[in-house]
Amino acid sequence: MDRVYMDKRVVITGMGVVTPIGNNINDFWQHLKEGVCGIRSIEGIEEDIPIHVAGQVRDFDPIAQGLTSADVRRSDRYSQFAVAASIQAMAQSGLVAGENIAPERLGVYIGSGIGGMQTFVDQTKVLVNEGARRISPLFIPMMISNIAAGNVAIRFHAQGVCLPVVSACATSTHAAGEAFRAIKHGYADAILTGGSEAAVHALAIGGFANSKALSMATNPAEASIPFDRRRNGFVMAEGAGVLLFEELEHARKRGATILAEVVGYGNSCDAYHYTAPRPDGAAASNAMRQALEEASFTAGEALYINAHGTSTPLNDKTETQVIKLALGEEEARKASISSTKSMTGHMLGATGAVELIASALALRDGIVPPTIGLQEADPECDLDYTPRKAKLRALDVAISNSLGFGGHNACVALRKLND
Repeated sequence: MDRVYMDKRVVITGMGVVTPIGNNINDFWQHLKEGVCGIRSIEGIEEDIPIHVAGQVRDFDPIAQGLTSADVRRSDRYSQFAVAASIQAMAQSGLVAGENIAPERLGVYIGSGIGGMQTFVDQTKVLVNEGARRISPLFIPMMISNIAAGNVAIRFHAQGVCLPVVSACATSTHAAGEAFRAIKHGYADAILTGGSEAAVHALAIGGFANSKALSMATNPAEASIPFDRRRNGFVMAEGAGVLLFEELEHARKRGATILAEVVGYGNSCDAYHYTAPRPDGAAASNAMRQALEEASFTAGEALYINAHGTSTPLNDKTETQVIKLALGEEEARKASISSTKSMTGHMLGATGAVELIASALALRDGIVPPTIGLQEADPECDLDYTPRKAKLRALDVAISNSLGFGGHNACVALRKLND
């Protein structure tokens, strides 16, 4: 099959979410605008853990979301989230493989930072208590981090490019950026991209807590408070976000509704420390700068930044410096910024995609979602972080930042489609 390797334009034609503040796009966006906190006291964990709150997905019915009972029996919760979000995205887009897109031109770039945590723990218990011969034959295909992408591809007969990404907290932003490049350079006409995570589990919480990364707060309203001087760690959360990226002319020919244009991607590594961000912010600012330059951002344009904003002492002040380095002090102070993790918590490998969806909705509607809980601004975090309440602002460009353990930095830029 002949391919033309040239710069094609990429748009978003579908989105889907499973989150602590809503299991569909309408609920998710409404709750973001209202500043609803999805962080609550942890439920369903019997082990003695030192952490009190989390962003857990509630009222998730996989059957109602379109999965079958066989899907549920044979897949980890993280994969169920990914399939459910993908069903939403495909339904909104109107794409059907074999009808309005060739199966070999439909791809899947869905990642997970951790994969099937519950399955891993369950089968470890089987090994310890009953022996290796009793381990489920489904253990590996339920646990591995690529299986969500595989299950989504099977569901939608997507026989094209398929690239699950694993880069910790930057996973789904990298997945989205790489999907953008794949379509831009002619490798696919459409790609389902994003991430999924279901790691609110005693084992993961214990590991993060013992590395001093998690908030010890007992009050959910004071747990995830990015850019506030009282912050003391991030809040574990779970969920999934999936977007349907599509080549512009392909979308136009079939009359698709276009939600935003994907216009830039940056990717860099701190090469500094396995958990701490590089103090000078140089590498992360390069990722932002790459995305903004590809997006042809110019001084004076109205910019929204969905910050990584984890509510950890190091991340938030470093990201403030990153933004200033990337934009320059004057432009940085003009940007509208928020951390939606203040409402959802940190969904690890899913967080970037969910936040890119929030960025697309902010751009579409001209509404900057708030950083709730930001009551006492840190003097070292001195930009416009949209404290407590959403605000109206007509936006030209929106970007989403993700900064992962291992020094992985990613940024994706969006614009409204203007022609």
